[in-house]
Amino acid sequence: MKKSTLALSVALGVIAQQAGAAGFIEDSHATLSARNFYINTDNRNGADTATSHSKNAEWGQGFDLRFISGYTQGTVQFGVDAIGLYGVRLDSSRAEHGNYNGTLSGGTVFPSDGNEAVNDFASLGVTGKVKISQTELKLGTLQPKLPVIVTNDGRLLPQTFQGGQITTNDIKDLTLVAGQVEKAKGRNSSNNENLSIGGANGSSNYSAGKFTNKFYYAGGDYKLTKDLTAQYYYGNLEDFYKQHFLGLTHNWAIGPGVLKSDLRYFNSSDDGKNGNTPAYYSSGNYNGVTSGKGKVDNNLYSGLFLYTVAGHTFGGGYQVSNGSSDFPWLNQGDGSSAYLTTDMQIQKFARAGERTWQARYAYDFAKVGVPGLTAGVVYLKGSDIDTVNASRTEFTGQSEWERDITVAYVIPEGPLKNLGVAWKNAMWRTDIASARDQDENRLIVSYSLPLF
Repeated sequence: MKKSTLALSVALGVIAQQAGAAGFIEDSHATLSARNFYINTDNRNGADTATSHSKNAEWGQGFDLRFISGYTQGTVQFGVDAIGLYGVRLDSSRAEHGNYNGTLSGGTVFPSDGNEAVNDFASLGVTGKVKISQTELKLGTLQPKLPVIVTNDGRLLPQTFQGGQITTNDIKDLTLVAGQVEKAKGRNSSNNENLSIGGANGSSNYSAGKFTNKFYYAGGDYKLTKDLTAQYYYGNLEDFYKQHFLGLTHNWAIGPGVLKSDLRYFNSSDDGKNGNTPAYYSSGNYNGVTSGKGKVDNNLYSGLFLYTVAGHTFGGGYQVSNGSSDFPWLNQGDGSSAYLTTDMQIQKFARAGERTWQARYAYDFAKVGVPGLTAGVVYLKGSDIDTVNASRTEFTGQSEWERDITVAYVIPEGPLKNLGVAWKNAMWRTDIASARDQDENRLIVSYSLPLF
Protein backbone atom coordinates (compact mmCIF):
# COMPACT_ATOMS: atom_id res chain seq x y z
CA MET A 1 0.00 0.00 0.00
CA LYS A 2 1.34 3.46 -0.90
CA LYS A 3 2.27 5.80 1.93
CA SER A 4 -0.37 8.36 0.91
CA THR A 5 -3.08 5.69 0.81
CA LEU A 6 -2.04 4.33 4.22
CA ALA A 7 -2.01 7.81 5.75
CA LEU A 8 -5.43 8.58 4.28
CA SER A 9 -6.83 5.33 5.71
CA VAL A 10 -5.49 6.14 9.19
CA ALA A 11 -6.93 9.68 9.03
CA LEU A 12 -10.34 8.39 7.97
CA GLY A 13 -10.28 5.87 10.80
CA VAL A 14 -9.65 8.59 13.37
CA ILE A 15 -12.37 10.75 11.81
CA ALA A 16 -14.88 7.89 11.97
CA GLN A 17 -14.26 7.60 15.73
CA GLN A 18 -14.71 11.33 16.32
CA ALA A 19 -17.30 12.24 13.70
CA GLY A 20 -19.78 13.23 16.35
CA ALA A 21 -17.41 15.74 17.91
CA ALA A 22 -18.40 19.40 17.88
CA GLY A 23 -16.95 21.25 14.92
CA PHE A 24 -16.74 18.32 12.53
CA ILE A 25 -20.51 18.36 11.92
CA GLU A 26 -21.36 22.00 12.68
CA ASP A 27 -18.72 23.40 10.32
CA SER A 28 -19.44 20.95 7.49
CA HIS A 29 -21.16 22.01 4.28
CA ALA A 30 -22.11 20.46 0.95
CA THR A 31 -22.82 21.99 -2.46
CA LEU A 32 -24.27 20.52 -5.65
CA SER A 33 -23.22 22.26 -8.85
CA ALA A 34 -24.68 21.51 -12.27
CA ARG A 35 -23.11 22.51 -15.59
CA ASN A 36 -24.72 22.14 -19.01
CA PHE A 37 -21.85 22.46 -21.48
CA TYR A 38 -21.81 22.70 -25.30
CA ILE A 39 -18.65 23.15 -27.36
CA ASN A 40 -18.24 23.48 -31.13
CA THR A 41 -14.76 23.68 -32.67
CA ASP A 42 -14.31 24.40 -36.38
CA ASN A 43 -10.85 23.55 -37.77
CA ARG A 44 -11.04 25.64 -40.88
CA ASN A 45 -8.14 24.55 -43.11
CA GLY A 46 -5.85 21.59 -43.71
CA ALA A 47 -6.51 17.87 -43.73
CA ASP A 48 -8.03 15.80 -40.94
CA THR A 49 -5.58 14.08 -38.58
CA ALA A 50 -5.82 11.79 -35.57
CA THR A 51 -6.14 14.81 -33.25
CA SER A 52 -7.69 17.41 -35.54
CA HIS A 53 -10.98 16.69 -37.27
CA SER A 54 -12.67 19.43 -39.31
CA LYS A 55 -15.47 19.78 -36.77
CA ASN A 56 -15.71 18.70 -33.14
CA ALA A 57 -18.96 19.25 -31.28
CA GLU A 58 -20.19 17.74 -28.00
CA TRP A 59 -22.93 18.54 -25.50
CA GLY A 60 -23.32 17.21 -21.99
CA GLN A 61 -24.71 17.68 -18.50
CA GLY A 62 -22.30 17.56 -15.58
CA PHE A 63 -22.83 17.32 -11.83
CA ASP A 64 -20.26 18.24 -9.16
CA LEU A 65 -21.16 17.27 -5.57
CA ARG A 66 -18.79 18.49 -2.87
CA PHE A 67 -18.67 17.83 0.86
CA ILE A 68 -16.31 19.89 3.03
CA SER A 69 -16.15 18.81 6.66
CA GLY A 70 -15.24 20.80 9.72
CA TYR A 71 -12.55 19.54 12.10
CA THR A 72 -12.63 17.38 15.19
CA GLN A 73 -11.60 19.00 18.46
CA GLY A 74 -8.17 18.84 20.03
CA THR A 75 -4.62 19.98 19.34
CA VAL A 76 -4.45 17.66 16.33
CA GLN A 77 -7.69 18.06 14.37
CA PHE A 78 -9.04 15.76 11.65
CA GLY A 79 -11.46 16.23 8.77
CA VAL A 80 -12.45 14.80 5.41
CA ASP A 81 -13.55 16.26 2.08
CA ALA A 82 -15.17 14.47 -0.84
CA ILE A 83 -15.95 15.27 -4.47
CA GLY A 84 -18.31 13.29 -6.69
CA LEU A 85 -18.33 13.99 -10.44
CA TYR A 86 -20.82 12.70 -13.00
CA GLY A 87 -21.16 13.58 -16.68
CA VAL A 88 -23.96 12.57 -19.08
CA ARG A 89 -23.67 12.73 -22.86
CA LEU A 90 -26.50 14.64 -24.48
CA ASP A 91 -25.11 14.73 -28.02
CA SER A 92 -21.92 13.55 -29.72
CA SER A 93 -21.64 11.80 -33.06
CA ARG A 94 -18.66 9.66 -34.06
CA ALA A 95 -17.53 12.28 -36.59
CA GLU A 96 -17.72 15.14 -34.08
CA HIS A 97 -16.39 13.39 -30.95
CA GLY A 98 -12.82 14.59 -31.45
CA ASN A 99 -11.46 11.03 -31.43
CA TYR A 100 -12.99 9.63 -34.58
CA ASN A 101 -10.23 7.07 -35.24
CA GLY A 102 -10.04 5.77 -31.66
CA THR A 103 -6.35 6.54 -30.97
CA LEU A 104 -6.90 8.87 -28.01
CA SER A 105 -8.16 8.24 -24.48
CA GLY A 106 -10.96 10.75 -24.93
CA GLY A 107 -12.63 13.26 -27.18
CA THR A 108 -13.38 16.94 -26.72
CA VAL A 109 -15.60 16.45 -23.64
CA PHE A 110 -16.21 12.73 -23.05
CA PRO A 111 -14.04 9.62 -22.64
CA SER A 112 -13.93 7.32 -25.66
CA ASP A 113 -15.28 3.84 -26.19
CA GLY A 114 -13.37 2.96 -29.32
CA ASN A 115 -14.03 5.95 -31.58
CA GLU A 116 -17.30 6.99 -29.94
CA ALA A 117 -18.13 8.98 -26.82
CA VAL A 118 -19.31 7.03 -23.77
CA ASN A 119 -22.89 7.56 -22.60
CA ASP A 120 -21.75 8.78 -19.16
CA PHE A 121 -18.73 8.83 -16.87
CA ALA A 122 -18.16 9.38 -13.16
CA SER A 123 -15.54 9.53 -10.45
CA LEU A 124 -15.23 9.94 -6.69
CA GLY A 125 -12.41 11.62 -4.81
CA VAL A 126 -11.78 11.64 -1.05
CA THR A 127 -9.33 13.85 0.83
CA GLY A 128 -8.28 13.29 4.41
CA LYS A 129 -7.03 16.38 6.23
CA VAL A 130 -5.15 17.03 9.46
CA LYS A 131 -4.71 20.43 11.08
CA ILE A 132 -2.45 21.73 13.85
CA SER A 133 -2.84 25.44 14.56
CA GLN A 134 -2.65 27.12 11.11
CA THR A 135 -0.89 24.20 9.39
CA GLU A 136 -2.97 21.80 7.31
CA LEU A 137 -2.05 18.51 5.63
CA LYS A 138 -4.24 17.07 2.87
CA LEU A 139 -3.91 13.56 1.42
CA GLY A 140 -5.96 12.20 -1.47
CA THR A 141 -7.76 14.18 -4.16
CA LEU A 142 -6.32 17.67 -4.72
CA GLN A 143 -7.15 20.64 -6.94
CA PRO A 144 -4.17 22.97 -6.49
CA LYS A 145 -4.05 26.38 -8.14
CA LEU A 146 -0.42 27.44 -7.79
CA PRO A 147 2.12 28.92 -10.23
CA VAL A 148 3.73 25.52 -10.92
CA ILE A 149 0.56 23.34 -10.89
CA VAL A 150 -2.90 24.50 -11.96
CA THR A 151 -6.14 22.48 -12.02
CA ASN A 152 -8.02 22.76 -15.33
CA ASP A 153 -11.77 23.46 -15.27
CA GLY A 154 -12.43 24.27 -18.91
CA ARG A 155 -14.88 21.52 -19.85
CA LEU A 156 -17.88 19.65 -18.42
CA LEU A 157 -16.06 18.37 -15.30
CA PRO A 158 -12.85 19.59 -13.62
CA GLN A 159 -9.43 17.96 -13.59
CA THR A 160 -8.21 16.50 -10.28
CA PHE A 161 -4.85 15.28 -8.95
CA GLN A 162 -3.86 12.57 -6.44
CA GLY A 163 -1.22 13.26 -3.85
CA GLY A 164 -0.47 15.18 -0.68
CA GLN A 165 -0.06 18.86 0.19
CA ILE A 166 0.84 20.76 3.35
CA THR A 167 -0.02 24.44 3.79
CA THR A 168 0.94 26.67 6.70
CA ASN A 169 -0.09 30.21 7.66
CA ASP A 170 1.54 30.18 11.11
CA ILE A 171 3.82 33.10 10.19
CA LYS A 172 1.99 36.41 9.75
CA ASP A 173 1.58 37.50 6.11
CA LEU A 174 3.39 34.36 4.86
CA THR A 175 1.79 31.30 3.25
CA LEU A 176 4.02 28.28 2.63
CA VAL A 177 3.02 25.28 0.51
CA ALA A 178 4.71 21.95 -0.31
CA GLY A 179 3.37 18.83 -1.96
CA GLN A 180 3.79 15.80 -4.14
CA VAL A 181 1.41 14.71 -6.90
CA GLU A 182 1.42 11.20 -8.34
CA LYS A 183 -1.57 11.07 -10.71
CA ALA A 184 -3.89 13.30 -12.70
CA LYS A 185 -7.49 12.61 -13.67
CA GLY A 186 -8.32 14.42 -16.89
CA ARG A 187 -11.40 16.55 -17.41
CA ASN A 188 -12.71 13.95 -19.90
CA SER A 189 -11.73 10.83 -17.94
CA SER A 190 -12.66 8.61 -14.99
CA ASN A 191 -9.13 7.25 -14.67
CA ASN A 192 -6.07 8.49 -12.81
CA GLU A 193 -3.09 8.67 -15.18
CA ASN A 194 0.63 9.33 -14.76
CA LEU A 195 2.16 12.72 -15.55
CA SER A 196 3.95 14.11 -18.62
CA ILE A 197 4.61 17.20 -20.77
CA GLY A 198 3.89 18.37 -24.31
CA GLY A 199 6.06 16.56 -26.84
CA ALA A 200 6.38 13.41 -24.71
CA ASN A 201 2.78 12.61 -23.79
CA GLY A 202 1.94 10.78 -27.02
CA SER A 203 -0.98 13.15 -27.60
CA SER A 204 -1.89 11.44 -30.90
CA ASN A 205 -1.56 7.97 -29.34
CA TYR A 206 -1.65 7.77 -25.54
CA SER A 207 0.09 4.40 -25.34
CA ALA A 208 3.15 5.79 -27.13
CA GLY A 209 3.81 8.50 -24.53
CA LYS A 210 6.30 8.64 -21.67
CA PHE A 211 5.10 9.37 -18.14
CA THR A 212 6.18 9.59 -14.50
CA ASN A 213 4.37 9.50 -11.17
CA LYS A 214 6.46 12.06 -9.28
CA PHE A 215 5.86 15.81 -9.30
CA TYR A 216 7.26 17.74 -6.33
CA TYR A 217 6.48 21.36 -5.58
CA ALA A 218 7.05 23.96 -2.86
CA GLY A 219 6.93 27.69 -2.40
CA GLY A 220 5.18 30.58 -0.76
CA ASP A 221 3.41 33.94 -0.92
CA TYR A 222 4.58 36.85 1.25
CA LYS A 223 2.55 40.03 1.69
CA LEU A 224 5.19 42.76 1.82
CA THR A 225 2.39 45.31 2.28
CA LYS A 226 -1.38 45.07 2.05
CA ASP A 227 -1.11 45.87 -1.68
CA LEU A 228 2.16 44.11 -2.62
CA THR A 229 2.67 40.33 -2.67
CA ALA A 230 5.84 38.45 -3.66
CA GLN A 231 5.90 34.77 -4.68
CA TYR A 232 8.47 32.03 -5.17
CA TYR A 233 7.65 28.45 -6.21
CA TYR A 234 9.62 25.42 -7.37
CA GLY A 235 8.33 22.42 -9.30
CA ASN A 236 10.07 19.23 -10.42
CA LEU A 237 8.50 16.66 -12.74
CA GLU A 238 10.83 13.69 -12.37
CA ASP A 239 12.68 12.85 -15.63
CA PHE A 240 11.17 15.86 -17.43
CA TYR A 241 11.86 19.31 -16.00
CA LYS A 242 12.75 21.56 -13.07
CA GLN A 243 11.06 24.95 -12.80
CA HIS A 244 11.59 28.09 -10.69
CA PHE A 245 8.94 30.81 -10.50
CA LEU A 246 9.13 34.39 -9.22
CA GLY A 247 6.06 36.60 -9.10
CA LEU A 248 5.08 40.07 -7.93
CA THR A 249 1.55 41.52 -7.77
CA HIS A 250 0.67 45.06 -6.77
CA ASN A 251 -2.55 47.08 -6.47
CA TRP A 252 -2.19 50.84 -6.73
CA ALA A 253 -5.04 53.31 -6.28
CA ILE A 254 -4.71 55.89 -9.05
CA GLY A 255 -7.37 58.56 -9.27
CA PRO A 256 -10.85 57.00 -9.15
CA GLY A 257 -9.60 53.52 -10.09
CA VAL A 258 -7.06 50.82 -9.22
CA LEU A 259 -4.09 49.65 -11.30
CA LYS A 260 -3.13 45.99 -10.82
CA SER A 261 0.35 44.93 -11.91
CA ASP A 262 1.16 41.22 -12.34
CA LEU A 263 4.82 40.34 -13.06
CA ARG A 264 5.91 36.72 -13.61
CA TYR A 265 9.16 34.89 -14.39
CA PHE A 266 9.70 31.17 -15.02
CA ASN A 267 13.06 29.43 -15.41
CA SER A 268 12.68 25.85 -16.72
CA SER A 269 15.41 23.29 -17.42
CA ASP A 270 15.72 19.57 -18.15
CA ASP A 271 15.65 16.81 -15.54
CA GLY A 272 16.81 13.20 -15.84
CA LYS A 273 15.84 11.41 -19.06
CA ASN A 274 14.57 14.59 -20.69
CA GLY A 275 18.22 15.65 -21.07
CA ASN A 276 19.31 12.66 -23.15
CA THR A 277 16.40 10.39 -24.18
CA PRO A 278 14.40 11.48 -27.27
CA ALA A 279 11.16 9.83 -26.11
CA TYR A 280 11.15 12.21 -23.11
CA TYR A 281 11.89 15.37 -25.11
CA SER A 282 9.79 18.52 -24.94
CA SER A 283 8.13 20.22 -27.89
CA GLY A 284 10.07 23.13 -29.40
CA ASN A 285 12.64 23.80 -32.11
CA TYR A 286 16.18 22.45 -32.03
CA ASN A 287 19.11 22.87 -34.40
CA GLY A 288 19.82 19.58 -36.12
CA VAL A 289 16.83 17.77 -34.54
CA THR A 290 14.33 17.13 -37.30
CA SER A 291 11.62 16.05 -34.88
CA GLY A 292 11.40 19.60 -33.54
CA LYS A 293 11.87 18.27 -30.00
CA GLY A 294 14.64 18.36 -27.41
CA LYS A 295 15.40 18.92 -23.76
CA VAL A 296 13.55 21.54 -21.73
CA ASP A 297 15.25 24.96 -21.98
CA ASN A 298 12.96 27.94 -21.42
CA ASN A 299 12.92 31.33 -19.71
CA LEU A 300 9.54 33.05 -19.73
CA TYR A 301 8.91 36.66 -18.64
CA SER A 302 5.53 38.39 -18.57
CA GLY A 303 3.82 41.51 -17.33
CA LEU A 304 0.08 42.24 -17.27
CA PHE A 305 -1.39 45.58 -16.21
CA LEU A 306 -5.12 46.11 -15.54
CA TYR A 307 -6.78 49.40 -14.66
CA THR A 308 -10.32 49.18 -13.22
CA VAL A 309 -12.58 52.21 -12.90
CA ALA A 310 -16.39 52.62 -12.77
CA GLY A 311 -17.02 49.06 -13.98
CA HIS A 312 -14.51 49.29 -16.84
CA THR A 313 -11.28 47.25 -16.87
CA PHE A 314 -8.64 48.19 -19.42
CA GLY A 315 -5.52 46.06 -19.74
CA GLY A 316 -2.39 45.25 -21.68
CA GLY A 317 0.55 42.93 -21.36
CA TYR A 318 3.68 41.49 -22.93
CA GLN A 319 5.33 38.07 -22.68
CA VAL A 320 8.68 36.69 -23.88
CA SER A 321 9.40 32.95 -24.19
CA ASN A 322 13.18 32.57 -24.54
CA GLY A 323 15.17 29.37 -24.96
CA SER A 324 15.11 26.43 -27.33
CA SER A 325 11.99 24.67 -26.05
CA ASP A 326 8.35 25.52 -25.54
CA PHE A 327 7.33 26.46 -22.00
CA PRO A 328 6.76 23.20 -20.03
CA TRP A 329 3.86 22.45 -17.69
CA LEU A 330 2.01 19.34 -16.45
CA ASN A 331 0.31 18.16 -19.63
CA GLN A 332 -0.98 14.61 -20.10
CA GLY A 333 -2.41 15.48 -23.53
CA ASP A 334 -6.05 15.49 -22.36
CA GLY A 335 -6.48 19.16 -21.48
CA SER A 336 -4.47 21.16 -18.96
CA SER A 337 -3.80 24.66 -17.66
CA ALA A 338 -0.63 26.68 -17.16
CA TYR A 339 -0.10 29.70 -14.91
CA LEU A 340 0.35 32.13 -17.79
CA THR A 341 -1.31 35.47 -18.50
CA THR A 342 -1.62 34.14 -22.07
CA ASP A 343 -3.44 30.88 -21.29
CA MET A 344 -6.51 31.53 -23.42
CA GLN A 345 -9.55 29.62 -24.66
CA ILE A 346 -7.67 27.94 -27.53
CA GLN A 347 -3.91 28.59 -27.21
CA LYS A 348 -1.30 29.41 -24.56
CA PHE A 349 1.18 31.52 -26.58
CA ALA A 350 4.24 29.95 -24.94
CA ARG A 351 6.13 28.46 -27.87
CA ALA A 352 9.90 28.63 -28.18
CA GLY A 353 11.05 32.13 -29.10
CA GLU A 354 7.55 33.60 -29.01
CA ARG A 355 6.93 37.29 -28.24
CA THR A 356 3.31 38.02 -27.32
CA TRP A 357 1.46 41.24 -26.65
CA GLN A 358 -2.14 41.40 -25.52
CA ALA A 359 -4.94 43.91 -25.01
CA ARG A 360 -8.02 43.45 -22.79
CA TYR A 361 -11.29 45.16 -22.02
CA ALA A 362 -14.10 44.08 -19.66
CA TYR A 363 -17.20 45.71 -18.24
CA ASP A 364 -19.34 44.95 -15.18
CA PHE A 365 -22.91 46.02 -15.91
CA ALA A 366 -23.71 46.31 -12.20
CA LYS A 367 -22.55 49.90 -12.61
CA VAL A 368 -25.58 50.59 -14.84
CA GLY A 369 -28.09 48.67 -12.75
CA VAL A 370 -27.68 45.12 -14.12
CA PRO A 371 -25.78 43.19 -11.42
CA GLY A 372 -24.51 39.77 -12.52
CA LEU A 373 -23.97 40.72 -16.18
CA THR A 374 -20.36 40.94 -17.40
CA ALA A 375 -18.66 41.02 -20.78
CA GLY A 376 -15.06 41.08 -21.98
CA VAL A 377 -12.75 40.77 -24.98
CA VAL A 378 -9.08 39.78 -25.21
CA TYR A 379 -6.76 39.99 -28.22
CA LEU A 380 -3.28 38.43 -28.37
CA LYS A 381 -0.62 38.46 -31.09
CA GLY A 382 2.41 36.18 -30.91
CA SER A 383 5.40 36.42 -33.28
CA ASP A 384 9.00 35.18 -33.78
CA ILE A 385 7.97 31.58 -33.07
CA ASP A 386 10.68 28.92 -33.52
CA THR A 387 9.39 25.66 -34.97
CA VAL A 388 9.95 23.20 -37.81
CA ASN A 389 8.35 23.38 -41.24
CA ALA A 390 6.52 20.68 -43.19
CA SER A 391 9.88 19.20 -44.26
CA ARG A 392 10.87 18.89 -40.57
CA THR A 393 13.69 21.44 -40.90
CA GLU A 394 14.36 24.46 -38.73
CA PHE A 395 11.94 27.30 -39.28
CA THR A 396 11.53 30.61 -37.45
CA GLY A 397 9.50 33.81 -37.58
CA GLN A 398 6.07 32.20 -37.43
CA SER A 399 3.10 33.97 -35.83
CA GLU A 400 -0.35 33.44 -34.33
CA TRP A 401 -3.19 35.55 -32.95
CA GLU A 402 -6.33 34.88 -30.93
CA ARG A 403 -9.42 36.90 -30.10
CA ASP A 404 -11.70 35.79 -27.24
CA ILE A 405 -15.12 37.21 -26.36
CA THR A 406 -17.03 36.30 -23.18
CA VAL A 407 -20.53 37.34 -22.13
CA ALA A 408 -21.89 35.97 -18.84
CA TYR A 409 -24.87 36.54 -16.57
CA VAL A 410 -25.46 35.12 -13.08
CA ILE A 411 -28.82 35.78 -11.41
CA PRO A 412 -27.85 37.57 -8.17
CA GLU A 413 -31.00 37.03 -6.10
CA GLY A 414 -34.46 35.51 -6.03
CA PRO A 415 -35.62 31.90 -6.49
CA LEU A 416 -33.12 31.34 -9.35
CA LYS A 417 -30.16 32.84 -7.50
CA ASN A 418 -26.79 31.43 -8.73
CA LEU A 419 -28.18 30.33 -12.12
CA GLY A 420 -25.62 31.41 -14.70
CA VAL A 421 -25.44 31.56 -18.49
CA ALA A 422 -22.22 32.19 -20.46
CA TRP A 423 -21.18 32.38 -24.10
CA LYS A 424 -17.49 32.12 -25.01
CA ASN A 425 -16.33 32.70 -28.58
CA ALA A 426 -12.72 32.38 -29.76
CA MET A 427 -10.94 32.78 -33.08
CA TRP A 428 -7.34 31.61 -33.65
CA ARG A 429 -5.24 32.17 -36.78
CA THR A 430 -1.65 31.08 -37.48
CA ASP A 431 0.94 30.48 -40.20
CA ILE A 432 2.65 27.68 -38.24
CA ALA A 433 3.26 24.70 -40.52
CA SER A 434 0.69 21.89 -40.23
CA ALA A 435 -1.44 23.87 -37.74
CA ARG A 436 -5.11 24.54 -38.50
CA ASP A 437 -6.96 27.80 -37.91
CA GLN A 438 -9.79 27.42 -35.40
CA ASP A 439 -13.08 29.02 -34.48
CA GLU A 440 -14.75 27.87 -31.28
CA ASN A 441 -17.99 28.51 -29.41
CA ARG A 442 -18.91 27.39 -25.90
CA LEU A 443 -22.36 27.73 -24.32
CA ILE A 444 -22.56 27.08 -20.58
CA VAL A 445 -25.53 27.03 -18.23
CA SER A 446 -24.56 26.52 -14.58
CA TYR A 447 -26.28 26.35 -11.22
CA SER A 448 -24.96 26.00 -7.69
CA LEU A 449 -27.19 24.77 -4.85
CA PRO A 450 -25.97 24.80 -1.21
CA LEU A 451 -27.31 21.62 0.43
CA PHE A 452 -26.34 22.44 4.02
